[in-house]
Amino acid sequence: MSHQQDRVGIACPACSPDLETVHEVLSTGGGRATVRCTECDHVHKTAIERERTVERDVVISQDGESLTASVEVPVDERVRVGEEFIVDTDEAIMQVRITDLETGPEQRATSAKGEAVQTFWTRAVDNVSVDITLHPRNGDRDRTRSITAYLPGDFEFVIGETMTLEDEEFTITDIHVREPAQERYPFPKLGEDGDTVEAKDVKRIYGYDESSDAWSAW
Repeated sequence: MSHQQDRVGIACPACSPDLETVHEVLSTGGGRATVRCTECDHVHKTAIERERTVERDVVISQDGESLTASVEVPVDERVRVGEEFIVDTDEAIMQVRITDLETGPEQRATSAKGEAVQTFWTRAVDNVSVDITLHPRNGDRDRTRSITAYLPGDFEFVIGETMTLEDEEFTITDIHVREPAQERYPFPKLGEDGDTVEAKDVKRIYGYDESSDAWSAW
């Protein structure tokens, strides 16, 4: 899904006459397009059959706030909850993940053809906030506290690792995974050393507080 078709896979007469390569679309008109091969930079004209598309609303959730945009969707393309795409909003170009597909008044679906979708409900995943709950090692639950870290969506958390974020040092013990990202992980809650989760997939992180205050005895 995109606002315009700026890349296509076609044969290049200069470097790949028998196999498709990725081409950038430089201009279009009269049913033909001027394209440039990304492999050899050869510029040539070609006929491009464009898919029929529809414009649909996109609601983007980010850190408790929401904004709206629109996206062009091929009518026959099947879209699914959990898929990601790029949206060009008034504020910025954002990578989002589909969290719900609205197909009618109070009707939701996990999968549908583009033409059937009325509104894409999504969450921004290029930059995300991650909630982290820290427990003292002495088991004193009254000293449990929470922090929030703001990170790139592809930042990786590894269970068993000790790390410092927001000036806080902690060792990760468990990670709860967001829906619908859970299908990419063996369990909704991970707790084995070495298990890795990207920040955009994290619902909440639990860990041992390694700050000096957390070690003091009462």
